[in-house]
Amino acid sequence: MPLSDSDVSRILCVAAHPDDLDFGAAGTSAGWTASGLAVTYLLCTRGDQGGFDDTPREEMPRIREAEQRAAAAAVGVEDVRFLDGYRDGWLDPTHELQRDIVRVIRQVRPERMLIQSPERNWARIGASHPDHLAAGEASIRAIYPAARNPFAYPELLDDEGLEPWTVKEVWLMADPSPDHFVDITDTFGRKLDALNAHKSQTSHHDDLEAMLRSWGSYTAEAAGLPEGRLAEAFRIVTTG
Repeated sequence: MPLSDSDVSRILCVAAHPDDLDFGAAGTSAGWTASGLAVTYLLCTRGDQGGFDDTPREEMPRIREAEQRAAAAAVGVEDVRFLDGYRDGWLDPTHELQRDIVRVIRQVRPERMLIQSPERNWARIGASHPDHLAAGEASIRAIYPAARNPFAYPELLDDEGLEPWTVKEVWLMADPSPDHFVDITDTFGRKLDALNAHKSQTSHHDDLEAMLRSWGSYTAEAAGLPEGRLAEAFRIVTTG
C-alpha cells in the first residue's frame, strides 16, 4: 500500500529535463502542494538540446531554466534545483550523477520521491528518452542503497555534514507497469498552465489542451475512473 499523504511532509521529484515533471506529474504535484506538502524539483540538465525553432543554442539553458521555474510556480512548487555539469542528450547514470542526487536527497530528506522509470516503455517510446532512463537509474541507485548508507560517498557526510537518509517510497513516471492512478481532473488547469510556461517546448502544438486531455482521459479510463475524469499514472515502489 502506498504511504498516505498524511505520513508524508516532503517530496523530491527528479527528472532529466525541464518539462519532464510537468508532462508526467504536474497535476499530481499541484494536488500535493495544495495539501500542504513541501515539493522540491531537481532537474539533471537544463535541456539545451530542446526546442523547435532557431533559438541560439547558447540561450536555451537560460530559457528553459526560467520556463521550469515558472511552470513549477504554476503548481505551487517553490524549491526548484538544477544540477550543473550535465548535458542534455549525454546523461548517464554515473557515480558523479548518483552522488549529486544523493546530496540533494540528504539535504531535502524526503519521505517520498517521484522519478522517471529506468525501464524502457516499448508502448511509449517517447517517454523512454535515453536521458529519462539514465535519470531514473541514477535516482533509484541514489535512493537505494547510497542515500541511506553512511559509507557511500563519505565526503557528503565527512565534508558536508549530510547525514544518511532513507526514502520510504518511490513513484515512477512512464513505467511500463503502472499500478497507481491519481485523479487530476481538479488540478488539470494548473497542469495546463505549467506546460504553457514551457513555451520553447510546447508553443508549436496547435491544441496543447486537447492533447493533454486526450492523454489524461486515456489514463483515467485505464484506471477505471468515470467518464470525463483525467488521471496520471505511476508505479509505486516501497523501499523499506
